[in-house]
Amino acid sequence: MDAPSAQLNLEVRDAILKSLATRRPILHHLNADTSWLLQIPRPSSAVKHGGRIYYNVLIDPWLQGPQSDVARWFSQQWHAIESAVKNIAEVEEMARQIEILSGGGLRLGKGRRKSKIETAEVESWIDAVAISHEFTDHCHKDTLLEVHPNVPVFATEEAAKLISSFNHFRSVTTTPTFSSESSDWHDYSLLPLPSWLSISRLTASNDALYYHSALLITFATHPFLPTTPKKRSSLSIYGDEPSTAPEAAECVIYTPHGIPHTALTPIAQADPPLHTLAFLHGLHDVSISAAQQLNLGAKNAVLAQRTLRAKYWVATHDEIKRGGGLVSWFLRRKVWTVEDALKEARAEMNGVDDEDVDEFAGVRLEDVGNGDSRILE
Repeated sequence: MDAPSAQLNLEVRDAILKSLATRRPILHHLNADTSWLLQIPRPSSAVKHGGRIYYNVLIDPWLQGPQSDVARWFSQQWHAIESAVKNIAEVEEMARQIEILSGGGLRLGKGRRKSKIETAEVESWIDAVAISHEFTDHCHKDTLLEVHPNVPVFATEEAAKLISSFNHFRSVTTTPTFSSESSDWHDYSLLPLPSWLSISRLTASNDALYYHSALLITFATHPFLPTTPKKRSSLSIYGDEPSTAPEAAECVIYTPHGIPHTALTPIAQADPPLHTLAFLHGLHDVSISAAQQLNLGAKNAVLAQRTLRAKYWVATHDEIKRGGGLVSWFLRRKVWTVEDALKEARAEMNGVDDEDVDEFAGVRLEDVGNGDSRILE
């Protein structure tokens, strides 16, 4: 390698290591639609003695092939854009490489000694799968069957029934519904999850099919959140011992079809507090003629952001897929821009447009495209 190339590699290495050294969650967009890998940093005590740095949650994986609901003549779709990550083996390798890099494993030279992580035999780098809906663009059988059967799955009720019928996974758990009546996120940390992590869902009233619901992934791994007690009990090396005092937590809210902004009250009323780190909600307004609203679109998203104040708003489920079947003839799509959505939302909120008092000031969209990753700092 010549000197300029070596210098470039060194600079790239240092930039990557510096970013990963923040030990913050990482969000990877696996395709152009709504499949994600969320890497959550484990508590510091859980990575002692060579433990892994990240807990990896795979969300709604559909990577290749068609998906069909009811029957092919009724509805069938294909990805219009090839997925950046094409199968579960590639997801596993991505997680493994991030683990190596985070442990300082990126080095130049032939004499480098491999780390324990590089040589470890790991059953799966995926720690959990989270499924938001039973529809096969979220709950894709062929993709899910590539996941190791020992990986626990957390899915909404109908999706859990469908996945159990595959007779593949050893653990399929129905995600509980987070509500204001039980506002402590710890109550939703069901085994085999570690006690510092919970996976639940948010639902809206008058939504019998829970179409406009959300996955809520909550984790207490940031030591400096507001209202977090200064003195906390030490965790075991596995990170499974609970804290003796209530601890604030961060959350990622994932709602591929959108959840009505009025249904986010439980987040505002959570005790201990929940800080929304990332809000995954699409821009596109999709409906079946005038009869059924499918994806709520950017206007609802900016109204939700007014409540959540999420640090990151990331678009999801906006791929315009190749479609076939009866349903495709009736689909209607309006592609919103953030600017138009903000204008509509401001008008709905009595026309407030002074930036000093604007309730939507700071609302912005993060562009995380097919194959892109974002460290959520």
